[in-house]
Amino acid sequence: MKFSMIFEAQMTNPTVEHEHQVLRDCVEQAVLADEMGFDTVWAVEHHGLKWYAHMSAPEIFLTWVAAKTERIRIGHGVVCMPFNFNHPVRAAERAAMLDVLSGGRLNLGAGRGATPVETSMCGVDPERTYQEVEESLRIIGQAWQDPEGEFEWQGELLQISPHSLLPRPVQAPHPPLFLACTKKDTLKAAADYGIGALVLGFAGAEEIADLRRHYDAAIAARTGEHFVSTVTNDHFAALCPTIVLDDREQAQQIGARGQRFFAQSIKHYYGAGPVPDEAVDPTVDEVARIKAAAEEHVAYLHEAKIPVQSGATSVFNAEHAYGNADDAIAYVERLQAAGADEILCLIQMGTVPQEACLETIRQWGEKVIPHFRSN
Repeated sequence: MKFSMIFEAQMTNPTVEHEHQVLRDCVEQAVLADEMGFDTVWAVEHHGLKWYAHMSAPEIFLTWVAAKTERIRIGHGVVCMPFNFNHPVRAAERAAMLDVLSGGRLNLGAGRGATPVETSMCGVDPERTYQEVEESLRIIGQAWQDPEGEFEWQGELLQISPHSLLPRPVQAPHPPLFLACTKKDTLKAAADYGIGALVLGFAGAEEIADLRRHYDAAIAARTGEHFVSTVTNDHFAALCPTIVLDDREQAQQIGARGQRFFAQSIKHYYGAGPVPDEAVDPTVDEVARIKAAAEEHVAYLHEAKIPVQSGATSVFNAEHAYGNADDAIAYVERLQAAGADEILCLIQMGTVPQEACLETIRQWGEKVIPHFRSN
């Protein structure tokens, strides 16, 4: 089983100074993850989502991280593949360049980036996003099949005359491909395409088990006619929100509060909900607010029934890897039993202090990951 981290660069108070600090903090976390034995660092791509994510140029972030690390894999989780976000040729070129410079450490995930804020900002047609993501994956899956690097494409949406697509990646024929999945239909699409699933919901271990069964059933039923490449990747990565400290109560409070902010941010951008409650004065004492509001945050997540994303069947809950190392181990065991091939740790949430992020990474590296690697 693999262990990884995913970054949104999320923040409660998006001033210029705080934004710059959060991005630097994410790099510090990623470098520590390399030292602590994590397998992969993933970065999302979002545009214009003021509280939810400031990771608008993940290729730059991941390149910077790759230059500062030695062995950890570098993951796009994901590239927004509709053409007006990223033309597939440019996405392929950037991915290959990063794969070369990182020594073949790149994973390449695809997604829609479908919030109204993002599609309107970049002129993306929401009705075409599924088609454009699929065609982009097919282009990237076939881009370097010719050993000389010659490539052409005659598809339903794009036509590309013969060109040399350069550079060529280290991993042949291309870095492993993945699809962001929050719904059963996207899981089926990932299985049909023959690519890995990045299951990015907060629904918990029981829902992960159900989604794994759905993914496996789709794999068993596929014929191969929809594969996007000559190689397949049936890797199933499951999101694991986590804060791990020696003080389990404090970790649970910090985690619940961070997840509540995350939930409100998603509701705001996907469902036109209000601005998150805690997108406010950064001078407020963090610890005092956490202790005062912890019970309210947990109740909110259980009762609000907030979908993990617009149209998703899964909803948020607060039962994740929040607590001490033993709590995290127990929760990972549940995810392992549910069929997860990779534990995708979400640590950096808008209200979580940097000190708690770094300590969580240390605790995973010193106690949680070794527990599974020694068994």
